[in-house]
Amino acid sequence: MATSGYSDLRDKLRSMPPHRDEHRTSNGSTGRKRRRRESDDDECDHSDDSGELREQEAHRVRSSVLQKSIFTPEECARIEEKIDEVVAKAEAGLYREHTVDRAPLRNKYFFGEGYTYGAQLEKRGPGQERLYRKGQVDDIPSWVYELVIQRLVSAGVVPEGFVNSAVINDYQPGGCIVSHVDPLHIFARPIVSVSFFSDSALCFGCRFQFKPIRVSEPVFVLPVHRGSVTVLSGYAADDITHCIRPQDIKERRAVIILRKTRPDAPRLDSDSPLRSAPVERAPPLKAKRSHRKADPDAAHRPRVLEMDKEENRRSSGQRRRSSSSDDYRKREADYDKHRESSSRKVKMRRH
Repeated sequence: MATSGYSDLRDKLRSMPPHRDEHRTSNGSTGRKRRRRESDDDECDHSDDSGELREQEAHRVRSSVLQKSIFTPEECARIEEKIDEVVAKAEAGLYREHTVDRAPLRNKYFFGEGYTYGAQLEKRGPGQERLYRKGQVDDIPSWVYELVIQRLVSAGVVPEGFVNSAVINDYQPGGCIVSHVDPLHIFARPIVSVSFFSDSALCFGCRFQFKPIRVSEPVFVLPVHRGSVTVLSGYAADDITHCIRPQDIKERRAVIILRKTRPDAPRLDSDSPLRSAPVERAPPLKAKRSHRKADPDAAHRPRVLEMDKEENRRSSGQRRRSSSSDDYRKREADYDKHRESSSRKVKMRRH
């Protein structure tokens, strides 16, 4: 219920003074008349249809998400100590260049495999992500295998040897990650994540806007608790975006994302057609159209170089200047002769 006491904005608008709908009655008094729009019923029907579609989409998400509570509070505390050690090593500069990716209120730590995404991409858009070259990120720490992956294998969440990429996302209060789909050409399914430090929520089907940041109503909100395991596959992993909203991170929260890269996933040094930084060549110049007929003998004539053209232009300019000077001197001489003859005629008349 909204603070104004209305659950529907249309109810609030109807209760306001109908300034535009006032009319005069036959006796001159002011009456109120509410004009019923034909679109009122249509709006309700459209709203019902939209709600039904959203409910169907939410059902698809719900049916393709698996959640399990596997880790005890004691196990969570031990893993959280290890996460703090990762943060300390990163602050000390003990990791390779592409292992650590920092963002406001969220740090990301790649292990095993890392990849370019978001603003790192030279060419934006889905399908442009690339794995880093082998050895550019640190190996998966042994404690991740012992304390996390082995527990998931024992619980039947993933098969032995499935995970070769581990990412730790460390969120501060108010941190977020925008709506996205884990790159289909990079990672096999399922996508497995384990939450630590605090409870939060994973939202599906949101749209982000910035300056200021705003997030649309999600299609489905999935609560994630400390120590819970979330497995995305099918529709939830491939056909709808997921995100972490700022309002859902009330305390520090960390998540370990465990995935398997595809054997044919493109790398930055790959020779596949999906290279990360293709060399962009300038488009060839189009020949100008001409209505003149082609001269078959033109190719056999001696070519006139640009320097020869410039020399010809200079010489022709000099010729034009010299000829114009000669003409000017000639005109002056004729004018002087005319003046001299005119003065003689005047003198003769005076005598």
